[in-house]
Amino acid sequence: MTEAVSIPICASADLEDGGKGVRFPVTAGGEDRTGFVVRHDGQVYGYLNRCAHVPIELDWNEGEFFESGGGYLMCSTHGALYVPSTGLCAGGPCRGGRLRPIQVTEADGQISWHPDDFIRPVRA
Repeated sequence: MTEAVSIPICASADLEDGGKGVRFPVTAGGEDRTGFVVRHDGQVYGYLNRCAHVPIELDWNEGEFFESGGGYLMCSTHGALYVPSTGLCAGGPCRGGRLRPIQVTEADGQISWHPDDFIRPVRA
């Protein structure tokens, strides 16, 4: 049995609840993209940085994924809102859509992500 691949993103202390997220490079569906992690209600969540409404990055400034109240992730272009814990659309033009999750773990003061069949490490 082989151990699952774990790719470090940042230190746990780099993420504050409802604060700035951390972007990281990925290859998704064969294209270079970014993923991101945020902390909400004490938990860390990771997603592909692509709006379900229009395939553009969410953050309005690097790492700025939450709307001003810190309760939802928001697309800076059209205002689509997403539930941080599930990635499900909570309002706006993303009706019925959801963010593509990326498996993340937090252990020993480190946040890491885990590739799957669609989201892989960046190409060399």
